[in-house]
Amino acid sequence: MTANLATSPTLSIIIPVYNEEDGLQALFDRLYPALDTLAAKRNILYELVFVNDGSKDRSAGMLAKQVELRPDVTRAVLFHSNFGQHMAIMAGFEYARGEYIITLDADLQNPPEEIDALTDELLKGHDYVGTIRADRRDSFFRKFASRAMNQLRQSITHITMTDQGCMLRGYSRRIVDLVRQCDESNTFIPALAYTFAANPTEITVKHEERFAGESKYSLYQLIRLNFDLVTGFSVMPLQIFSALGMLLSLAAGSLFVYLLVRRFVLGAEVEGVFTLFALTFFLIGVMLFGLGLLGEYIGRIYQQVRQRPRYVVQTVLEKK
Repeated sequence: MTANLATSPTLSIIIPVYNEEDGLQALFDRLYPALDTLAAKRNILYELVFVNDGSKDRSAGMLAKQVELRPDVTRAVLFHSNFGQHMAIMAGFEYARGEYIITLDADLQNPPEEIDALTDELLKGHDYVGTIRADRRDSFFRKFASRAMNQLRQSITHITMTDQGCMLRGYSRRIVDLVRQCDESNTFIPALAYTFAANPTEITVKHEERFAGESKYSLYQLIRLNFDLVTGFSVMPLQIFSALGMLLSLAAGSLFVYLLVRRFVLGAEVEGVFTLFALTFFLIGVMLFGLGLLGEYIGRIYQQVRQRPRYVVQTVLEKK
C-alpha cells in the first residue's frame, strides 16, 4: 500500500544525501519495491523524506525527478549548502509526519530490505531500535577504530550502543519530538534519542559494501564526531583531567622536595637534568591536552550562544 502525502503515513524513512549520484538510482531500484512490499504486508502507509545536504553533483536533480515519478510517497528537502549528516537528519525529523521514523544511509551499505525488521520492532512497542552490523564490510582500521570509540564512549557516557556507526535506526514519534525540542548546535542523534528511550532494543542487520563512491567521513571527521559525542553527553573527561592534575601536582611537589633535599645533602649536581627535561615536557603536554579538552567544552558553549540556524532549507520538493 502506498501513501498519499495528504494522508499522515505510519512510517517515515529519512535518507540524507550528499554527492550520491552514482548510487542513487540503485537505491531507488531497491528501496521502493522493498517499501511497497512492506506496506502491503503490514497494511500501512509510508513516506520517503530525502534530504539533499548541499550536494555538488546531480543528486538534487535526481531527487527532483524521483519526486515526479513517485509523488505519492516522496518528498525532497534541499539544503542551501552542506550542513552535515546529523543536521540533515534533524531536518528530516522536522518534515517527517509518520508515527514511526527510520533513518537510512543512501550508500546501500545497509540494505533497504532490513527496514521491515526495524518496523516490526517499532510496531511491537519499542520506542528506539538500534542496529548492529553483521559481518561488516569495512576495512580493518575502521572496524578497530569503531570498536575503540564504542568502548570509550560507553565508559564515559554510560550510553549502551553496540554499534554507534550504523545509520539504520528506528524511532517512535515521541522520541523524535523530544530530540527536536533540544536546540543544541551539535549533537549525536542516536545517543540523544537513546537517553530519552523508555523501551529501547537492538537488532542485527546485514551489511554490504558501498555501492558507489567513497565514505564522506574522513579520519578527522570521525574524531570530531566522537569529541562531540563525549563532550555533549558527559563532563567526566573534565573530572578525570582534574584528578590527573591533582596527582601530577602532588608528584611534582614531591619531586621538588626530593631534589631540594638532595641538593643540601649531596651538593649541586648535573646528573638527571635530561630526566627533568623529559618530565617537564610531559607535564607541558598534559597541560596542553587539558587546555584542548577545556576548549572543546568552551567551543560548544560558543556555538550555542550564537544561536545561528543549524541548517538552511533552500526548497522542499513535494506534491502540492
